[in-house]
Amino acid sequence: MIRVLLADDQPLIRSAFRALLELEEDIEVVAEAANGQQAVDLARVHLPDVALVDIRMPGVDGIEATARIAADPALSDVRVVILTNYGLDEYVFHALRAGAAGFLVKDIVPDDFLHAVRVAARGDALLAPSITRRLIDRFVARPPTTVVGAGLDELTGREREAVALAAQGLSNDEIAARMVITPVTAKTHINRAMTKLHARDRAQLVVLAYESGLVTAPGPPR
Repeated sequence: MIRVLLADDQPLIRSAFRALLELEEDIEVVAEAANGQQAVDLARVHLPDVALVDIRMPGVDGIEATARIAADPALSDVRVVILTNYGLDEYVFHALRAGAAGFLVKDIVPDDFLHAVRVAARGDALLAPSITRRLIDRFVARPPTTVVGAGLDELTGREREAVALAAQGLSNDEIAARMVITPVTAKTHINRAMTKLHARDRAQLVVLAYESGLVTAPGPPR
């Protein structure tokens, strides 16, 4: 059973998400919060697998709530997915750096939303398809970060290759096929890279890969 915490200052939005989630046999909504501080407090009480957090809430906003959850060792297994009405802006970068496992816009279709919850619950990173391309473009427009780049020196060649493929959106199975290794070995490479680069999860690993210049986005399709 996937345990979900909902955090949104609009009761109607929370009710809609709850109704959708509770139709699923493998998902349970364990708590609702109306602001970021409540989200953090309820996460500590209920230890959800996934926290769906609105980015704009009164008092403590979604980004600060994400940072507090990510910084709490007792909540290391909680995956925060940011929900927002807005497209791509600086919130994306702040949310991912704060420790969010993913970022979804609220106009996502129900099936994709439910899939996203399951993806986050199993520890994979996710981003709404509508913002992924622009997110990558924004990373490429920024110069590599020297401090981040220095950390890549600790990675083995195979770990660097696995990180680069993960940053392109490939799953462990797809990385394994590309590198001609087993999915377990691919996952090991990714996990070791996260440890060495102090990344909370795959989402932050992807951020580091682009910020360091390890990965650059391809040009727009012709």
